[in-house]
Amino acid sequence: MNLFYEDVELGTSHTTPDHRITEADIADFCRLTRDHHPLHTDAEYARDAGFPGIIAHGLYGLSLMEGLKTELHLYDESSIASLGWDKVRFLKPLVAGDVIHVEMDFTAKRESKGRGIVTEAVRLLRGDEVVIDAEHVSLIRKRG
Repeated sequence: MNLFYEDVELGTSHTTPDHRITEADIADFCRLTRDHHPLHTDAEYARDAGFPGIIAHGLYGLSLMEGLKTELHLYDESSIASLGWDKVRFLKPLVAGDVIHVEMDFTAKRESKGRGIVTEAVRLLRGDEVVIDAEHVSLIRKRG
């Protein structure tokens, strides 16, 4: 699938396949971002803080939301840029072993300088439980 501005229908929903989070994923994000807070590296510290073990960074979850959306191939030939993430809420912790997926809906669209701006409501879910809730705005090409 490859959506251009004209193809986007408000209210349309898309769901990604499941993805399992691993301890290695969390460790890799720590290394890449240089954020080695003990909540993300020390299971005992995380348990003392009330979590079941080390937790993933909220920003890892947000980044994963974008990556999982990309695997849907919605904008392979039409994407110009991400204009930003708004109203981001980290509602539940992500831990190693969690199986998650993304659900997104198109909520708004408008033309701008011969291109299209599309707004998506995006949710990262563990089963039916929303872990991260956000709004994403994309700049995409129009046909022709």
